[in-house]
Amino acid sequence: MELQGLGKTEVYLQLIRKALEQNKSAIMLVPEISLTPQMVDRFIARFGQDTIAVLHSKLSVGERYDQWQKIKRNEAKIVIGARSAIFAPVNNLGLIIIDEEHDDSYKSEMPPRYNAKEISRYIAFKKNIPLILGSATPDINTFYKAQNGEIEFLKLTKRANNSKLPKVEVVDLRDELINGNKTMISRKLYNSICANLENKKQTILFLNRRGFSTFIMCRNCGYTVKCKNCNITLTYHRKENKLKCHYCGYEQENVLVCPECGSSKIKYFGTGTQKLEEQINKMFPKASTIRMDIDTVSKKNSHEEILNKFRNDNIDILIGTQMVVKGHHFPNVTLVGVIAADSSLNMEDYRANEKTFQILTQVAGRAGRENLPGNVIIQTYNPDSFSIECSKKQDYDMFYNTEIKLRKQLNYPPFCDIILFGISQSDEQIVENVSNKIYNILLDKVKDLNNINLYKPRPAPIDKIKNRFRYRVILKGKFNNEIIEIINDTLQEIYKYNTKARVIVDVNPTNMM
Repeated sequence: MELQGLGKTEVYLQLIRKALEQNKSAIMLVPEISLTPQMVDRFIARFGQDTIAVLHSKLSVGERYDQWQKIKRNEAKIVIGARSAIFAPVNNLGLIIIDEEHDDSYKSEMPPRYNAKEISRYIAFKKNIPLILGSATPDINTFYKAQNGEIEFLKLTKRANNSKLPKVEVVDLRDELINGNKTMISRKLYNSICANLENKKQTILFLNRRGFSTFIMCRNCGYTVKCKNCNITLTYHRKENKLKCHYCGYEQENVLVCPECGSSKIKYFGTGTQKLEEQINKMFPKASTIRMDIDTVSKKNSHEEILNKFRNDNIDILIGTQMVVKGHHFPNVTLVGVIAADSSLNMEDYRANEKTFQILTQVAGRAGRENLPGNVIIQTYNPDSFSIECSKKQDYDMFYNTEIKLRKQLNYPPFCDIILFGISQSDEQIVENVSNKIYNILLDKVKDLNNINLYKPRPAPIDKIKNRFRYRVILKGKFNNEIIEIINDTLQEIYKYNTKARVIVDVNPTNMM
């Protein structure tokens, strides 16, 4: 079942009430820890606190144990949590709900690797119970199944409280540069923020990059400061005056003199949420601001504290990464500004258009959620991109119909499955040798099969993380028992050949980097 539109939570509440009336229990999965308190508050108001258990990674071991025992004793009939909550020892389960089902966070990229959506489908099938997948921007693969009748499709045609969709405008940043505006804020967005401040309404500014600058470079020789463990540039964090790697956590002191040529002409390139916050404070000195990204939510309960402060203290401007766009309800927010809509478009991922459309549509949904009119301003260097055009119109069907044709033409999911063999080790030669061995084994096994494409080993787009070199071998075809047998046989052969390299198999990876 697929729910499209807004006001989904009320549907979930009524479905769970029916399950409880039948003496059944329910599991409710949400993609972000920051959504859990908000969801819990609504459920407590409807069902009371004693019947609800909460599970997520920010709980202490003792807290997790208490919640686990509460579920096991059948005191908690409703379990709310992130992906790991699907493993809760629920008695007499009658319903599973996955909110924002399109979100990548339901798939674990760390051992043990699992996809909560797939596990939910298996449990629902075995127990013969309903599985509800809810999203305003469904995963293309899920919607394809709904269109083909594999999943029942239900569509919500109105927003909660019958509120109108926000007005969405696209600003071409190329025009801003031509007209001499080199700031991160377009004239249109600046004027809209001014109007919002004057009207005592709240604003959300979305930028999906942490830190102050995405990298620093010597203007004399072109040297860039990279992580010593990963083949990626370090991000400058001005508050701590440090350079940090967002992949392995390595950090070092800021570089003021180029270690290559000795020049002091160090230039800061790119923008992050810290820099945006500083610029907003300069532009609007009387406005109150708060920032929400990984750097500000590291402490326990910090998600909840920031969101509550923004909502209850009526902070003027919330600046944040993608964690601010997912499902939050702020009645006084009437303006949302997307600072750089192009960041997700330029990923080396066949789902770049899909991710761009989803995140822009989701962030647009934060504006005008009550009876107040909402306004969304999307800043981009690619206004003609069809994913941005569809986001402007908030037209999922238009996006899906365009994207599904491209997927079929290029033979991408849902028309095939992508099986990625990821090989990593600290010795690059070992990685290359094992990758070639895997390729040759697979080539021998699939050469006589139809509709199978095998691609030669290549370094991953980020070819070194945490001092481990990374290669990948990609197989495209339908994932079935024959392919599973080929994968298992290949792994057994490779482990006999070499056990030094780490080999993982990822079916339809959420991260192609």
